[in-house]
This record gives sequence, structure tokens and C-alpha cells, in this order.
Amino acid sequence: MARELTTLVTGGKFYEGPRWHDGQWWVSDFYRRSVFTVTTDGVETHQFDVDEQPSGMGWLPDGSLVVVSMKDRHLVRRAPDGTVGHYADLSSVAGGHVNDMVVDDRGRVYVGNFGFDLMGGAPMGPADLARVDPDGTITVVAEGLHFPNGSVITPDGSTLIVAETTGAGFVAFTITDDGSLVDRRVWASMGDVPDTTDVMEALGSGLPAPDGCTLDAEGHIWFADAVGARVARVAPGGEIVESVPMPDGLGAFACQLGGEDGRTLLICAAPDFFEHSRSVADEAVLLTMQVDVPHAGRP
Repeated sequence: MARELTTLVTGGKFYEGPRWHDGQWWVSDFYRRSVFTVTTDGVETHQFDVDEQPSGMGWLPDGSLVVVSMKDRHLVRRAPDGTVGHYADLSSVAGGHVNDMVVDDRGRVYVGNFGFDLMGGAPMGPADLARVDPDGTITVVAEGLHFPNGSVITPDGSTLIVAETTGAGFVAFTITDDGSLVDRRVWASMGDVPDTTDVMEALGSGLPAPDGCTLDAEGHIWFADAVGARVARVAPGGEIVESVPMPDGLGAFACQLGGEDGRTLLICAAPDFFEHSRSVADEAVLLTMQVDVPHAGRP
């Protein structure tokens, strides 16, 4: 089925962490070091700065917004009155830049990290997934993930599904009442990953590299393929049931279902993900696409 892509916003540096909240889009821009809102007709408004590079975000039950601060491995909180301050220090449990996250209905934040110095060219290493509780307690809840990235929680709150960018798939966990993660299993496998510590070799294997993602009401996941220049919809198990290529010259790095009926897919697109090229150019765009099955779960 052909899908029509529409350009909503141009002139960003590198958009990430898209969310739909209170009738508008929220996005991070890595290299403008800021969080923005975007209306459905494309009006972008600066909200606040995150000097050490914002990424994933989510809302606590009290209406506060929590945003990843990547380079210092922290979370920051924007209170309902607009005050921005420290929320959590993850430097003791993160082996690389903190990246994407999801908040459950009790205000527990599940947050991943790269696991190694991606932009510095370090060898790939496994990463841990952390949970930040409302009282500030930080707990490692899963170990040995392959670049944990976009994450979703099912509508009943029982299951956390995490994209593994260098693992060509998704891993799922059952969320217990106290927030622990048990029953780790493969949710979707899209190929056998090469045995390498070279990230460019891994990403150049031709396998999908799931980045930011979003769950729909049929239990499928739309994900941005960080090396495949597309967004794709994957079924439990790993079958890709739909694939939509990006316009020439653009890659896709995150996506989120939203809009008033939950059927608009917002896509964060840019020519590549390299800091040295994105930080000096204004070539990132936000694209939208209408889909058939609406959003479900969190975020």
C-alpha cells in the first residue's frame, strides 16, 4: 500500500524523542539542545533548553515532563509551573550516552543508554536498562542489551518492549507490581546479528536497526530503521508487514503515533546521524504519514 509522506517542519538539526501530548507534538533536537512543541499545522515553538543534549521524554502522573540529558547521563524534570531542574543522575549505571525512555502509569521511568561511546568510535559493548522510581531510587532492571533504544509499554501496563538497534529486533519483559522486569524474551527477531564489536560493521550488515518506535492497537510496532532509510511496521515475531521508504537523501531515526485519532505517524528524518555533520547543518525534518491502525500504550 502506498503511503503519502507530508513535510510538517523543516530546518532542524536532528530531531528525536517525538511524543504526542495534549493536542500537539513534542520533540527533542539534539544539536539545538532544546525541546520544542509542534502544532498539527507545523508551527514549532521552543520550550526549554537541555544543554547536554535532549532525547527521549515522558510525563509523570503530576504532569511534570521528564527528558533525557544524554551527554551528562542525567534526567531533567520540567515541573507543571515551567521550572526545569535535575531529576536523576544515571552516570553510575549508564555505559554511554543516555538515550530513549518510557514512563509507566505509576511514574516509573525505564531508560536505556548506548553502552559505549558511539560518536567516539569505541568498540560496541552491552548496555543496561535502568528504572528510576518516583522517590529517586535508581535500579538496573535488565543487563546485556544490544543498544536499547525506543521503548513501549502495552496498554494494560504489563509488558515493556525495547528496540535493540544493533540487535536487529525487540526484546520484551513482563513488568511486575514493584516495577521489576521478568520473563525476558525475544519479541521480534529480524535477522542474525554479526559477531562483531565494530558498530559500523554491525549497522552495515543489511539488517534492520530499530530506533525510535511506537505501538499500535493491533499489537504491532512502527519503528524507524536507522540504517534502512525507512519506517516499518513489524508484527510480534519479526515479520515486517509494511515498509515505507524515506524521500531521497533522508534517513528515519524515530517515529510516534499521535494526532486526534492516533493515526498520524510523525517521523524524525535527517540525512544521517553523525554528530559532526548534523550539528553544523539545518537539514532535519519532521514528516507525517496517515496509517490505518491507531496508537496504543505508552508513550
